[in-house]
Amino acid sequence: MMKLKFSYFSGYYGCFLFLQVMVASEKSMVTTPTRHVLARVGGQAELSCQVTPLRSLEYMDVSWFRSGHSQPVYLYRGGHGVNGEAAPEYVNRTEFVKDAIGKGRVALRIHNISISDDGLYQCSFNDDSGFNDVTSMKLSVAAVGLETQIHVQAPDANGVMVECNSGGWFPQPQMEWRDSRGKVLPPSSKSYSQDEARFFHMKMTLLTNQSQSRIICYIFNPVTGEEKQTSIILANDLFMEDSIWMNVLVFIVCIMLLAFLIYISCLCRPVTTSKLIPVFHLGNVEFHIDKFEIPRHGCY
Repeated sequence: MMKLKFSYFSGYYGCFLFLQVMVASEKSMVTTPTRHVLARVGGQAELSCQVTPLRSLEYMDVSWFRSGHSQPVYLYRGGHGVNGEAAPEYVNRTEFVKDAIGKGRVALRIHNISISDDGLYQCSFNDDSGFNDVTSMKLSVAAVGLETQIHVQAPDANGVMVECNSGGWFPQPQMEWRDSRGKVLPPSSKSYSQDEARFFHMKMTLLTNQSQSRIICYIFNPVTGEEKQTSIILANDLFMEDSIWMNVLVFIVCIMLLAFLIYISCLCRPVTTSKLIPVFHLGNVEFHIDKFEIPRHGCY
């Protein structure tokens, strides 16, 4: 009987040690359900993080930082938010969401998103027991241009120059010309600029001599997958206008050349010079010559 009791005691003790090892091996860590958060300019973003295994965070210190920045975006300490320590650009724009703080989940909501909010964020947890862990997440900010315009310049001998302009994009969008069948047309030029708010303004041109063709200006945001299209149809009249003006120009040049030749011919025609000689004496004979003509050639 003593041996049996010793066996039961050994079994219970072994199970107890096993459970202790299992609990000790289950180390707490900070995680995030979303590594990549997408937000639009003017909207809001929610950066969530949690402790696993789940436990109350009521008396933990929770903070969010921008990667590479010393000042926190938001700091929660001692059961409430700490004012005066957040970076100035986030003051009055953040909201601490703690509905599930008892279950180990919290979030930081950022309002009125701007392009400057784009970047990497870190969520940090620590308490008095020495627990300290951090996780990171990427906030991608996007903006889609409001208006796309196509302008057609006056035609010349090379064809018609078409220009597409669009602003208010972030990040830099993809921009290309397409025909009515969706085939990509190589642009004559492509350029962009950024304003003080970091919005991209795109410009693209195309030189074409094809009439009755539908040309599409296509712009695509690589982050949101959204696209915008604006098209224009180049009618035959546009190219006929070019031909008419060329014919008129040639006609005017011909008229001016003909007038110049007539003017030169008038100046360079043969002319005569008359001189009056009243009396010529030869002995006792007197001769009277009314006019003596000397032919000359020249331009006056």
